[in-house]
Formats: sequence, C-alpha cells, structure tokens
Amino acid sequence: MSRVGKQPIAIPSGVDVKVVDGTVSAKGPKGELSYTLVEGISISIESGTASVTPLGTDRTARSLHGLSRTMVANLVEGVSKGFSKSLEIQGTGYRAQVQGQKVVLNLGYSHPIDFELPAGISAAVEGNKLTITGIDKYMVGEVAARIRRLRPPEPYKGKGVRYVGEHVRRKAGKSAGS
Repeated sequence: MSRVGKQPIAIPSGVDVKVVDGTVSAKGPKGELSYTLVEGISISIESGTASVTPLGTDRTARSLHGLSRTMVANLVEGVSKGFSKSLEIQGTGYRAQVQGQKVVLNLGYSHPIDFELPAGISAAVEGNKLTITGIDKYMVGEVAARIRRLRPPEPYKGKGVRYVGEHVRRKAGKSAGS
C-alpha cells in the first residue's frame, strides 16, 4: 500500500469537498476545482478529513493510489491557499511587464515577446522577479515552465530566465591558445 496514499487529507474550514459519481470537487475562498478519480480508487470524507483508498489489489489501483491522494490534496490546498512559482530574469536589458492578462518580456531578442496568461493565472513583477500565481498547481507550473523555455539560462554568463533558487552550472569560456 502506498505510503503517500495512506495519509489523510485535512480539509480546512471554509473549504467544501464533495464527491459525485467519481468526481471530487472542492470549493473554497480562492475558487472551485474538480478532479475525476481513476477507476479502482474511492474517497471517503468524514469530520474534516478525506481519505483515499484503492478498491482492489490490482497493479493499476495500487500504482495510482498515491497519485490520486496527491491530486485531491492539491485541490484542497489550491482553493484554500493557492500556489505560486517565482522566476528570476537575469541579463542586461532583460525585463518583464504585466499588462492585464499578458506578460511582455524583453529577453534579448530583436522583438518583445507577448505571453498570454491562461484564465485563472495571474502574474506580478517586482524588479527582476516574476511571480506566477493561481489555484491549479499544474497550470501554475506549466505557465512558469513555458516562460522559462522562452530563454533558458545559458551556462557561460548565466543570462536568461530561471526559477528562484535554481542553480545554473557555469562553464569556463574559451581560453586563449598557448
């Protein structure tokens, strides 16, 4: 049995979790999310906690037990607190600006890049730091990865877009011939 899957999910006050026909929906102060459980997995909600259990002992039910528990826990955390990912922009002239649901990035190309934010995702810029926030953990991570992919950090000068705290391994440049 999965060690992750065995752990109960604490449901904070102000969050309402319902299960209808294998679909778990969570509603909280930040918004509403839902997740469809895989066949062979069930969820029970009692007195402020939810627990996910596999219905059978077959391989797929056991392998998806921990995943299902984590997905439901992410629903609960997303509608109560939300998620955020921070990116750091390094390089001379590299900068970002937020204009409504669009992030305008100057990343050393001959033109600025307009990046449309999906619904439910917002961005904020503070100096050279870009913070992506939202209630869906997958979408927050996906948007941050797509922005990073526009100009990944290069190993010689370290210029580019990186996650805050990400270590970029630096290489030595060309050395003059002897």
